[in-house]
Amino acid sequence: MAKKEDMQAEKPRETTVEFLASLAAVLVTGLFIITFIVQAFEIPSSSMENTLLIGDHVFVNREQFAPRTRWLGPILPYRQIHHGDIVVFLSPAEPGLYVVKRIIGIPGDRIHLRDAVVYRNGEKLDEPYVIHQGGEAGYNPYRDNFPAVPPSEMNNVTPDWELALPQHIQGDDIVVPPNSYFGMGDNRDVSLDSRYWGFIPQENVIGRPMFIYWSFETPAGQYLEREFSQRVGFLVHVVVHFFDETRWRRTFKVVQ
Repeated sequence: MAKKEDMQAEKPRETTVEFLASLAAVLVTGLFIITFIVQAFEIPSSSMENTLLIGDHVFVNREQFAPRTRWLGPILPYRQIHHGDIVVFLSPAEPGLYVVKRIIGIPGDRIHLRDAVVYRNGEKLDEPYVIHQGGEAGYNPYRDNFPAVPPSEMNNVTPDWELALPQHIQGDDIVVPPNSYFGMGDNRDVSLDSRYWGFIPQENVIGRPMFIYWSFETPAGQYLEREFSQRVGFLVHVVVHFFDETRWRRTFKVVQ
């Protein structure tokens, strides 16, 4: 009886061909995920503090907000963009620049700010994630009472948005048009967002940040450095200070 049980417990050894086939399957699956489903992204500015810090490296789900496909539809959790979603998108103002903001308005919403407080469809929003700088940021009539105060060159408003803005104002509100979104940064007083360059076109949306896989203390404006020596210098700094300047407490933190 024991001999029979031993024979049943015995498993055939995996051949070299089977091992290589399994390894290839894992590699192909990983490559597929990295190529089509997730994308690494580094937070470049302080506009989303304290939700996301400069130097946070996140994985972005590229498929969740994408048009549903027949062959991946049954597998991936596709859905529409909702209020409060954080999204990565291509900037409408600077071609090629990736930006991250929180969605405040979806098509049809009526938005306005009064004394830096956001009202959507007549209701005051409860935004516990928002921070205000105060101090040097001070009071800015255009920024804090949008769109009641007309834009000017001093407000960093893009010329295209300065021309287009009046077309979307109804009463005290700005109305979000179809296939567009109104996004703002959580660090509300320093964020250059939809108040300054307009709506986020749906086709510009890349995806949703899922979690932080690494966070390193990075100086503001580092992403603007273009000189080779400056980039190499910072890379050396990262290598030397990897352990003491990595924000370990933020590793694998879910973005929400």
